[in-house]
Amino acid sequence: MAESSGKPSVLFVCVHNAGRSQMAAAWLIHLAGDHVEVRSAGSAPGDAVNPAAVEAMAEVGIDISAETPKILTIDAVRESDVCITMGCGDTCPVFPGKRYLDWKLEDPAGQGVEAVRPIRDEIKTLVEGLIEEIVR
Repeated sequence: MAESSGKPSVLFVCVHNAGRSQMAAAWLIHLAGDHVEVRSAGSAPGDAVNPAAVEAMAEVGIDISAETPKILTIDAVRESDVCITMGCGDTCPVFPGKRYLDWKLEDPAGQGVEAVRPIRDEIKTLVEGLIEEIVR
């Protein structure tokens, strides 16, 4: 839990937890290391992470091939300081004292790696800004 570790915790949410939220979580882990607790989830998790997202992240040296989509739980939201939805209409249960952000991102579902690269790069920029705000 965020409270016990003293580290800020971030939850990334998109419907299938197969593309955008997986890439965002991977970027945050890659760029912030163990300074942040990272979770990702979806309201209707897919069967597997989007292969184009896996390929796009592999191109920048980040392996998300072993990740699996996870169901969004109330506990995941409760235990996170920042909850970020990915412009997909998903909503998180609202708890007082949490910060909620919505990043408007294209959906990479069903698209090839060429279409996923700019989404990957946009997510990296957003994550870098987030790190500047939450990591002291």
